[in-house]
Amino acid sequence: MLGYEAELWKMADALRGSMDAAEYKHVVLGLIFLKYISDAFEEQHARLESERDEGADPEDPDEYRARNVFWVPPEARWDYLKHQAKQPTIGQLIDDAMAGIERDNPALKGVLPKDYARPALDKQRLGQLVDLISNIRVGDAQARDHDVLGRVYEYFLGQFASAEGKKGGEFYTPRCIVRLLVEMLEPYRGRVYDPCCGSGGMFVQSFEFIRAHASGNGNGGRAKADISIYGQELNYTTWRLAKMNLAIRGIDGQLAQGDTFHNDRFPDLKADYILANPPFNVSDWGGERLRDDKRWVYGVPPTGNANFAWVQHMIYHLAPTGVAGFVLANGSMSSSQSGEGEIRKNIIEADLVDCMVALPGQLFYSTQIPACLWFLARDKSGRPPAGRGQPLRDRRGEVLFIDARKLGRMVDRTHRELTDEDIARIANTYHAWRGEQEAGAYEDVPGFCKSATLDEIRAHGYVLTPGRYVGAEARDDDGEPFAEKMQRLVAQLREQQAEAAKLDAAIARNLEELGYGG
Repeated sequence: MLGYEAELWKMADALRGSMDAAEYKHVVLGLIFLKYISDAFEEQHARLESERDEGADPEDPDEYRARNVFWVPPEARWDYLKHQAKQPTIGQLIDDAMAGIERDNPALKGVLPKDYARPALDKQRLGQLVDLISNIRVGDAQARDHDVLGRVYEYFLGQFASAEGKKGGEFYTPRCIVRLLVEMLEPYRGRVYDPCCGSGGMFVQSFEFIRAHASGNGNGGRAKADISIYGQELNYTTWRLAKMNLAIRGIDGQLAQGDTFHNDRFPDLKADYILANPPFNVSDWGGERLRDDKRWVYGVPPTGNANFAWVQHMIYHLAPTGVAGFVLANGSMSSSQSGEGEIRKNIIEADLVDCMVALPGQLFYSTQIPACLWFLARDKSGRPPAGRGQPLRDRRGEVLFIDARKLGRMVDRTHRELTDEDIARIANTYHAWRGEQEAGAYEDVPGFCKSATLDEIRAHGYVLTPGRYVGAEARDDDGEPFAEKMQRLVAQLREQQAEAAKLDAAIARNLEELGYGG
């Protein structure tokens, strides 16, 4: 946390007035994005001005595109808008600015919000918002080095999710969960896919992970990253947020808009890594029209719940050594209704389940439904996934269970988050179990983790709830032999009983003296 995100949010939220958070989200995030590309443009513009004598032209769009900087036409530059902020036409001017940027930057076509001129938007408050955002540098080199915009943008997404409840949370996965998924899967190289990508958090965290781990220092001999990303999102406005979220970080990717089940935009994709947080327990996903779909290898998912449609969609899109990590409602680990138990059994018997993690409650802004993480692996023989040079341990016939329900800390009255230490503990346990040399040796820890066999899972009726397997947490051994401890405790109990009898007799005598005797 940079420190001023919360203050910036408080000021921006004060300008919201009666506007709904869902609507206001696009007003604020659109302006922040505009400020970002204008800052980066102005920095490059100043550099070109200083190089005029060498033939540089500050008004040549190609000079910017050559350096991966968006060209900003004069009517869209922040300085111009800032000086017009008090004008009643500021809404139309911002719409024109957004249209001009889309016109001159095809990658942003159809992405930016362009409804600032609508009568319902208070123009005085809009002008104040422009003034407020003018005070932060988000797009120059120093700000980019510290990912100022990314952090402000992410913080605002989280705050909007909290303000909107379920509606906002549909596109926002808490950062700590995304980080945990990425740290466990380690997407160093290959194709990364999210079939319900929301605002793009999985991709952003994947790139942050790569920057942190794949620089050639301390990365266990792994090759430098080279990933390509593929995402699909049903909600049009959320898809636009994802496009902006990636654009501000200079991340290229194929982001498609549409229904993943009924209009799979990447039908032939075989991904090396899949990370996802599908919407929980969706009942109106149109499953009745997909009864014979080729993706349902392990059983036809029920029309009343899309959970196992998502699971099988992801399995279908996994490459031969691909791995997937995704969030699902806890019910997916044990439900037997509408054929879900049979589908789960078939997936387990196909030896696709690698690891299950039970999460603590209150992690999500949008739901109180308890959640878990599933990790699937196409090949558990030890062949490494893309980007890993070293082979892994042969894990065939085994599943790792991790019970993380007691981890995390409360950040406010209603929300919990996993700490850096929690994420490291869970991820390192998985890495050690998979046989990654740098992670050390794996050991079962009662109450936290257990490596179970398929026979054990069969004995539990194919239920994948970690609590069934990890057992009770070990209590500290004080070194006192059991027989001696029992003798001591029994003697102590008799002493306490004798003392209690004396007290009862004393109370009875006092009551008699006061005239309340029996």
